[in-house]
Amino acid sequence: MAISEELLEILVCPKCKGEIHLNEAGDGLICEACRLMYRIEDDIPIMLIDEAVPLPDTGNPEG
Repeated sequence: MAISEELLEILVCPKCKGEIHLNEAGDGLICEACRLMYRIEDDIPIMLIDEAVPLPDTGNPEG
């Protein structure tokens, strides 16, 4: 069982309240603005800022 589309539509990043999306592997939710990934364990997103995994910098000079 995967995360429902309805849940994905209402979830936002708990840090910036911005848009998030499912990563390619389907095991995390990505906030591009904060460069964080929130893990998904047993089909439950772990939406705690302290538990988020920082994403590597893409080298984008804008931030």
